[in-house]
Amino acid sequence: MLSRIAESLFWIGRYLERADGTARILDVHLQLLLEDPWIDEDIACRSLLTVMGSFPSDDIDTVGREDVLQQLAVDRGNPSSIGYSLSAARENARRAREIVSTELWETLNTTNARMPRRLQIDKVHTFFQWVRERTALSVGVVDSSTSRDEAWQFFTLGRSIERTDMTARMLATRSLTQASGPSWTTILRSCGAYEAYLRTYRGIPSARNAAEFLLLDRLFPRSIIYSIQSAEGCMSAIDPRADRVGHSNTVLRALGQIRNDLEYRSLSEILDELPEHMYRVQKVTREASEAIRGRFFPTQAEPSWIGEIS
Repeated sequence: MLSRIAESLFWIGRYLERADGTARILDVHLQLLLEDPWIDEDIACRSLLTVMGSFPSDDIDTVGREDVLQQLAVDRGNPSSIGYSLSAARENARRAREIVSTELWETLNTTNARMPRRLQIDKVHTFFQWVRERTALSVGVVDSSTSRDEAWQFFTLGRSIERTDMTARMLATRSLTQASGPSWTTILRSCGAYEAYLRTYRGIPSARNAAEFLLLDRLFPRSIIYSIQSAEGCMSAIDPRADRVGHSNTVLRALGQIRNDLEYRSLSEILDELPEHMYRVQKVTREASEAIRGRFFPTQAEPSWIGEIS
């Protein structure tokens, strides 16, 4: 497969997952601001922008919901935003048009064309639901019409890397506003994990069980461990050379280290320092992405988050 095509498929997967994850995080936190009048909106919005790798303009004294929506939802110049992600997914599909199916191209093209330029506060929930539905439709088209060859592996590898990052960011927001942060029930719902959690634990979500489910459950597709294992599987299929001693594949080495760190560290220790551990997960996903770029896409500069962890 041409490096150009593989790179485009990888980033289509990442951008679709980024749009979906950003919509979920914004939906949770903007709803929280509406429901809890005691939250300091400026602090909460600034913290949310920081977690999402973005920063408010210097000329803004007080950051509010409208500023968050502008930067993380509709600003097509901000790589952290939904608008940018949907536009970039469509552009990458155009670059790989000879291998992208007509159904996927039409879906991405229509989604990008219908992406609004501005949002009204009273309609944001409908918008976030629309984003989730359109990204799910795009992923469903790929899963149902693509052979499980290198094209599908690169697309799924991108999705898995980005989903690991987005779930880590969502968990990091748990401590944004101290006691006023989103409840574990709210976070589970935002991940589409609430019903799956109830079937697994059969009880009201507790901090320990909910964190364990979103971090370590090997059967739930949005958990960090599941996403890492999915990325490892795709990487092994793309580059199947087995090493007799250790791993020379830098991508597998980075993913394996963070997976082992989460699996073998006590859950109470992870919960006590949740933002720090999620920061490390984000750092590893960046390192894995850079290793993938160096191994398969050496001629292209990597699109990155604004303010990405160094």
